[in-house]
Amino acid sequence: MLKKFVSPTGQVNYKEWVKEQEDLDKYLSSLAQFPPTENTSSDAQLAYWINAYNALTVQLILKHYPIKSIKDIDNPWDRVCFTVGGNEYTLGIIEHELLRKMGEPRIHFAINCASISCPKLLNEAYQEKKLDLQLTEATRYFLQDASKNMITENQLKLSRIFLWFGKDFGSKSERLDFISNAFGIELKEPKIEYLPYDWNLNN
Repeated sequence: MLKKFVSPTGQVNYKEWVKEQEDLDKYLSSLAQFPPTENTSSDAQLAYWINAYNALTVQLILKHYPIKSIKDIDNPWDRVCFTVGGNEYTLGIIEHELLRKMGEPRIHFAINCASISCPKLLNEAYQEKKLDLQLTEATRYFLQDASKNMITENQLKLSRIFLWFGKDFGSKSERLDFISNAFGIELKEPKIEYLPYDWNLNN
């Protein structure tokens, strides 16, 4: 489905996908039947919940399509949308209480909130054995996208993701090290500002 309806640059063809949304519903049903267990590796758990978050977000958009923004939906991140093992989940719970608590800040460049300023929706599923490479590439792609981050040695114009979730990347110096390593640039005490966030649909 991702290969069929998502471009390599992350634009989503909701207009066509809405005609086949039953396939997405079936995928999420099967996902709910086989959740991670105590013996599941951390990479498998991360991949599972990243895929669940992205699929549930697409499902939410398709249920309300056509819309201009996910923010046109009432409480999009606080409505119960997934039940696993008798536990109910919202997008907010998956992001803040599951994914963020796994201690992997690169998840912020893998989960997609159906908006232009979000990191792109990858047009393949995240997989346990490829996860580190996929997260590395997703992070690099996002940082190198000049519509979302403008990075030079002396100035950073960053996505608000780094403002909203700054603690996930550590102290200020750790954040700068993260950006420096992921982008491949030596930063020289740069000035930092945050770009406006475009919530229009990523179609």
